[in-house]
Amino acid sequence: MAEKKMILDLDTGVDDALALAYAIGNPDVDLIGVIASYGNTTNQIAAQNTLNLLHLLGADDVPVFIGEGHSSTTDHFDVMPISQQIHGKNGIGDVELTTAKNQVSNQSGVDFLIEAAHQYQDKLIMLPTGPLTNLAKALEIDPAVGQLIGQTTLMGGALSVPGNVTPFSEANIHQDPEAADVVFRHQENLTMVGLDVTLRTLLTKAHTAEWRELGTVAGQKYADIVDYYIDAYHDLGINENGAALHDPLAVAVSIDPSYITALPLNMKVTYDNQTGDYGRTIGDTERLLDSTTAQAAVLVDQKRFVPDFQEQMLAVLK
Repeated sequence: MAEKKMILDLDTGVDDALALAYAIGNPDVDLIGVIASYGNTTNQIAAQNTLNLLHLLGADDVPVFIGEGHSSTTDHFDVMPISQQIHGKNGIGDVELTTAKNQVSNQSGVDFLIEAAHQYQDKLIMLPTGPLTNLAKALEIDPAVGQLIGQTTLMGGALSVPGNVTPFSEANIHQDPEAADVVFRHQENLTMVGLDVTLRTLLTKAHTAEWRELGTVAGQKYADIVDYYIDAYHDLGINENGAALHDPLAVAVSIDPSYITALPLNMKVTYDNQTGDYGRTIGDTERLLDSTTAQAAVLVDQKRFVPDFQEQMLAVLK
């Protein structure tokens, strides 16, 4: 088994499904568990999507845990209509999958994360692709988590480009900026893979056609799921050239950082509704002279990553 251990924290929509497949297929990491979060859909639907996808990919041995169901400052969560337009009402392009026999673990996702941080320490990669509520909760319960986890690579934020919810705020950060601020201030060895780079990595129907040509159920189902996503990007005017590989790029960067150029920067997240920059990821002026424990991806070698991603997907889906 690989030396590096990975936990995915997914709000399992379409690009989360791609991140899951990428992590399963990569020989350099051992996926030890998935925490189901809210965002693209509810945490309960995300959990079932994850179980079903794991079953589709022949990875029923990977346990799934339920994470927090809403932000750290609310008592409920409602899926945004735009999320349903992009990911489908069921989160995975309205594609029906065989229901996995496996059930979610009785252990909470936050407790699993804390336990894994102590067990694996610098060998552990924590990879949230949705809101940072679960990691912030773990830090609240056990602040040592901030120093124990070897590497945290998150998909979220925007530093050099506008956000996709407001001019400043990216969707994952916007779901729970208070929790994101806790993570950005207290989680060491943090890499932000945000819209600055993910928007440069596009998947097209030429790629999904190759998945269909494999003649496998997994290839067909994943092609159906992602074609819905690509159509949504086109129809909503997000990008007519393809759909961004947001979450799988974060997984790839956590395994091979050479895909990106990163700016060393201690960051914070603003969450004052009065200032107009709610959910903004930006440098923390109070820590400019401190040792830098975080970095933000600002450039990506998309000409290398996209073909590498496709090669691995063809191997996973065959």
